[in-house]
Amino acid sequence: MKRNLGIQIMGACAVTAAVIIAASTAPTPVAHAQSGGDSRVAIGMAAAPFPLNMAHKNPALVGLGSYFVNVVGDCNGCHSAGPPTQYVKGGNPYMNQPKQVNPATYLGGGRDFGALIPGSAHIISRNLTPDASGLPVGGDSFDHFMHTIRTGIDPDHLHPPCTGAPDATCIPAPFDGNLLQVMPWPNLKDLSDYDLRAIYEYLSTVPCVYGNYPGEPANRCG
Repeated sequence: MKRNLGIQIMGACAVTAAVIIAASTAPTPVAHAQSGGDSRVAIGMAAAPFPLNMAHKNPALVGLGSYFVNVVGDCNGCHSAGPPTQYVKGGNPYMNQPKQVNPATYLGGGRDFGALIPGSAHIISRNLTPDASGLPVGGDSFDHFMHTIRTGIDPDHLHPPCTGAPDATCIPAPFDGNLLQVMPWPNLKDLSDYDLRAIYEYLSTVPCVYGNYPGEPANRCG
């Protein structure tokens, strides 16, 4: 049952990623986006739920990144602590309330998707916000971020392949514990370098959040 649930979750996230890719396939030359002529940039800037740290940032990249993260994708839906805390009290649109994203959990990770099979490691979403270095995803360089999305390799090796009986620290076959599970990198990897740069640039502008992921440094935000 849990294995089926894990597969269903991966399928749902893959659908979301496919929507992101479809939205990015409209021919938009880089020069056009940089000039501010891409309507997605303005839409993305308007959709950012909080004031952004725009110091030394390219507004066209930030706006396009926000469009991918906040409009055609629901990155916060997975990379937050889950539905109970995703929105502030009185700000849940699924309850016919005016949407108000919770700043304390926005992109902070910690959502537990459970185990792919009973007894194996739980898949918990990572914190995408910048750490004290100002770099997103806990201090990732852009090259590191792009390599992760292009290959799906888990740079933290938090749930390696099981070498014996499955337990809470590993992922059993046929799943590959070397790869990020649930995260829809198989679809996101087909985005252009410019699109991935835009996502990275946007993530570097959001406020640092202390997430709920086990082992996060106590001084993560400095």
